[in-house]
Amino acid sequence: MKKALFGTCALAALVALPAARAGAQDAISESARNFNRIAAFAVNDNLPGDADPKTETSAEIIYADETGNMLIYTDSPASVVGRIDITDPEAPKPLGVTAMNGEPTSVVVIGEQAYVGVNTSESYTAPSGRLVTLDLTSGEERASCDIGGQPDSVAAAPDASFIAVAVENERDEDLGDGGLPQMPAGYVVILPVTDGVVDCANMVKADVTGLAEVAPEDPEPEFVDVNARGEIAVTLQENNHVVVLDRTGKVLSHFSAGTVDLEGIDTKRDGALSFTDTLSGVAREPDSIQWLGDDRLVTANEGDWKGGSRGWTVFSPAGEVLYENGAGFEKAVVQIGHYPEKRSDKKGVEPEALETATFDGTPYAFIGSERGSVIGVYDMGGEAPVLRQLLPSGIAPEGLVAIPARGLLVSANEADLVEDGGARSHVMIYRLEDAPAAYPSITSAGAEELIGWGALSGLSADPEEAGRLHAVNDSFYAMQPTIFTIDATARPARITSALRVTRDGRPAEHLDMEGIFADADGSFWVGNEGNSEKQVPHAILHVGADGAIAEEIALPDTLLAGEKRFGIEGITRIGDRLWLAIQREWGDDPKGMVKFVSHDLASGEWGAVHYPLDAAEAGWVGLSEISLDGDRVLILERDNQIGAAARIKKLYAVPVSALQPAPLGGELPVVDKTKVHDFLPELKAPKGYVVDKIEGFTVDAAGNAFAVTDNDGVDDSSGETHFIALGKL
Repeated sequence: MKKALFGTCALAALVALPAARAGAQDAISESARNFNRIAAFAVNDNLPGDADPKTETSAEIIYADETGNMLIYTDSPASVVGRIDITDPEAPKPLGVTAMNGEPTSVVVIGEQAYVGVNTSESYTAPSGRLVTLDLTSGEERASCDIGGQPDSVAAAPDASFIAVAVENERDEDLGDGGLPQMPAGYVVILPVTDGVVDCANMVKADVTGLAEVAPEDPEPEFVDVNARGEIAVTLQENNHVVVLDRTGKVLSHFSAGTVDLEGIDTKRDGALSFTDTLSGVAREPDSIQWLGDDRLVTANEGDWKGGSRGWTVFSPAGEVLYENGAGFEKAVVQIGHYPEKRSDKKGVEPEALETATFDGTPYAFIGSERGSVIGVYDMGGEAPVLRQLLPSGIAPEGLVAIPARGLLVSANEADLVEDGGARSHVMIYRLEDAPAAYPSITSAGAEELIGWGALSGLSADPEEAGRLHAVNDSFYAMQPTIFTIDATARPARITSALRVTRDGRPAEHLDMEGIFADADGSFWVGNEGNSEKQVPHAILHVGADGAIAEEIALPDTLLAGEKRFGIEGITRIGDRLWLAIQREWGDDPKGMVKFVSHDLASGEWGAVHYPLDAAEAGWVGLSEISLDGDRVLILERDNQIGAAARIKKLYAVPVSALQPAPLGGELPVVDKTKVHDFLPELKAPKGYVVDKIEGFTVDAAGNAFAVTDNDGVDDSSGETHFIALGKL
């Protein structure tokens, strides 16, 4: 599908775009029209019927046919390309896969045929590859050209007269220091096309050696794009360079991608979100490149070897910087809880996927964060780019394609976590609608300072003020335990402040806060899930309004005798008694029974009752929350299953009158439960995959119920947090 290009008015506006300060922050500017996700296609659904369902799959580079009704994507782990029917974009259907006898790296479509770059290299020093022609209808191979090296990106001229291939001949990252040069050098292949037939005999190998300042003898072309004039833009990512060629392979221009100074970023992988660092002279090392019309170039500056500037840039073909995003995109990602803290010492959110297109007269640039698993939607029609939205992409967006004629945007997401029982690789579909943005459902935008957040666990309502809630993060941010205040009356809900939990005036490190109860005096009772092997105590923490731990109450030895890893997951207060929900069975529990543990604050006595869990169809079932609601407590019960396998994400009620604790160490009374709500519809509503961890629940002073999911700190996760407002139960 040939994407629409920018009109002349938009291009004129981009002639002199102001450069953003490297520490500036992009703010979402609301619009009446928004892209919303309408479907997600699990790539493993395209596996043949006799395949092992746990076969690793991936969707990387994706393209659409000229009708916009079919998608074709590369799947490197499975060595196939797959096709998807999106005639009904809300209900994508599998069309099967084609084996490529090598690693497919990129794909483009002209007419009724797809053209696939296939890596057949024996080694880094003996690279080889083909450009394969496939029939889109049947998926059968029709022709093949030997291109002499390892292909990466493939692009077609808008007039379908030729195909360009970036032949990277990539380096071995484990050889020496992983740096350049590592021969053989890469190049760009230009293949004439007549009536869909590739003319292999007249292939041109465009030499791009001797141009870059970094390892000029060893260029590694990464990505190519072609404008309406037939000019080919090429990134040499590891060389930090950009080249523009004509259709004959002649170099029209070339320039260093340059460097960026970054302010207000996090550069330490330390279990904390602290955006106070600076970096100077960071090489952009762009990955994807796209033309804006015929006279502007956009790069996604992922980085690879020495750089990665966390943002994106608009260049002229001569190399003039027309706009520099700096850390603006990354900081916007921070606000919606998608910042990948474990990548702080690397390249942050790593912008990689990129697409440009015009929808109903408005030009857009779509920037995909590989590590933040989010897509930035930028309106390019004014004097400077305007961030309109951040879309949840699935895990690790690698490819994007726009289908303006149908109002659709599609992301291909490469990560498949099947070995760890996690989410599968997905293709996700979005539609431009006259509707509010459905995502995010919670953000820290609008706060006085940049608030990073994630891994929300327990949830508690302010006892007096309706719509005012408090949440805690868990051990993912072990060096920065925090109590967040949320304005649940806003849409999306707003994190307005972050209270750091301290001990003796310093951050209370290595906590795993899984439950919280906001008390009437402004203090908080926090349930800390312990792990004796890691010397983290199972304990109740009494935290003052200033964040300081005033008291720590260890669980009694009688209880700890049966300790297992999965401990306190929720806490609430009824009169003078604290009640703790233990997530799973401990050593002294009958199978299928977990404890509500009570602690009398006046007498110091401990006791418990047993709670019966639903039976798991797969994996395990446990508790995530306990919350007082009048004369009953409400319990979150969930399985650990994700996506299509998810079954139990439920809310149950137990009468307060039934909570009659017996002494620990003996037989415990068993309470009865009544189902109040099934959260699966709400978890399916965002049209992605069903997340496993619905972790927080509370009822506010006005009787309105709220729930929140835990995004695992964007680690082996899409980073999506779903804040759910149920109203009155």
